[in-house]
Amino acid sequence: MQPYIIKSIINETIKVLSYSVAIILGSLALSHAAIVPEGITLADKQEITRNNFSEPASLDPHKSESDVEFNIIHDFFDGLVYTDQKGNIIPRLAESWETKDNKTWIFHLKKGLKWSDDSPITAHDVVFSWRRLVDPDTISPYGSYLESIHVVNANDVLSGKKKVEELGVKALDDLTLEVQLEKPIAYFLQALTHPTMVPISEKVVKRYGDKWTRLGAFVGSGPFTLSEWVVNEKLVGVRNPHYWDDKNTVINKVTYLPITSDKADLNRYLAGEEDIARSGPLESFQSIKQKLGDQVHITPGLAVYYYAFNVEKPPFNDVRVRQALNLALDRDVISQKVLGHGQISAYDILPPDIGGFNFKRPDYASWTQEQRIAKAKALLNEAGFNQSNPLTVNLLYNTLESHKKIAIAASSMWKKNLGVNVVLHNQEWKVMLDTMHQGNFELVRYTWVADFNSPISFLDIFTSGNTQNTPKYKNKHFDNLIFKAKETNELKYYQQASDIFNHDVPVIPFYYYVNVKLVKPYVGGYYINPTGYISTKDLYIIQH
Repeated sequence: MQPYIIKSIINETIKVLSYSVAIILGSLALSHAAIVPEGITLADKQEITRNNFSEPASLDPHKSESDVEFNIIHDFFDGLVYTDQKGNIIPRLAESWETKDNKTWIFHLKKGLKWSDDSPITAHDVVFSWRRLVDPDTISPYGSYLESIHVVNANDVLSGKKKVEELGVKALDDLTLEVQLEKPIAYFLQALTHPTMVPISEKVVKRYGDKWTRLGAFVGSGPFTLSEWVVNEKLVGVRNPHYWDDKNTVINKVTYLPITSDKADLNRYLAGEEDIARSGPLESFQSIKQKLGDQVHITPGLAVYYYAFNVEKPPFNDVRVRQALNLALDRDVISQKVLGHGQISAYDILPPDIGGFNFKRPDYASWTQEQRIAKAKALLNEAGFNQSNPLTVNLLYNTLESHKKIAIAASSMWKKNLGVNVVLHNQEWKVMLDTMHQGNFELVRYTWVADFNSPISFLDIFTSGNTQNTPKYKNKHFDNLIFKAKETNELKYYQQASDIFNHDVPVIPFYYYVNVKLVKPYVGGYYINPTGYISTKDLYIIQH
């Protein structure tokens, strides 16, 4: 694993657990701030423009589910803790925390914390936020998150068996939060770094309801706050003067663009209208790399690209059909020729070295493509599909040129190798999410980015009843193994669960991501973490 990949969560978190004492890291305050090296002259205008690639569906952390939204939420809100560039847990809204048994955790908030409207941030806001997240009336895509980290009663609250007030979190006073877990888990602190866990203002949400994220009502806790939002044109954040670490922020204004066209994105970058962009059109990447040199940044990412089946819809409830489509896909062609940024072909959903584990891949990963196709033909024939009765698949993907090219390549492979007819359906991001959540699909494009560096982050979402379980996959044996894996963090349970999942094929993995960005040479402090977030507060514009 590369040195800039997050360290194993087990090693990092156990350091915290073993001491079971308060951790105060005031000396590391600058580890999550813009650090301008000596001799650098800053530009008078500290503003930056980033392409966010799609229009965000929401700025509500409890209504969001992808990096399209989380990229912005990451800048507009702070959580209790975060990770630095070495993977260490560092304070954000919490200045310290302690535990005696690794089940009851006490967090002490910094004094003087303010929302962007100058009202105080309290432990009561955290309690309100976590209750709202798990409240079944919220219908949050991440509603199962607190259950996955074993917060007391999270499962019963989400299923409606208990009231939100019975969730295992309470404010001991304005600055002290108590969290109770059903069992110790090694990745607890790491899980708190996810954007869905940030607190939101109880006062503002109660005043505006679900409209609290609109311009004029929005209130955040991060280094930037909403100042302008023109749908399908731009979203603008300005520096939040009430942010607890504002003195270490340099950028005054950040603009996020929803440009889905790689060509338009590149043209605006070359014209100086963007400071951080995507990689440009796939077919032009090598020439772009040669022309722009150090402006092209490629780093590993903890994410997997896949197609998810609706396993409740015939004939995709037949495992043989799913296995056949999985085997007939030539991943190397897609990762190396259609894309070509250094993506790694994926034969299961677990990225290499995830959580520090080395997993055994499915047997067919070592087969030749000819062997895979032969097996796929046999499976599809067994399921009743052949030349006289060809299979037709409706594939749904969201608007982005790379998604379209991958969909065309995949459908061509299935047609050539299996005689399968694929009907392509393209929708805008927000529309596709609605279609997907309503279950109105057969096969849908999706990506999963690690919430934290653990196999659990990829496997747990496919347990029965999980709110992120897009395929509606159900397997009691798989569920039981994930339960044991959470409890023990042992490789054998992860491996057994992965083996079952790979056999059942509720999703078809394509490739593991790399983060590819074009970054202007005058942008200082650039760093993208393995989960794909760029902290604008760490950036600065050099005089140019």
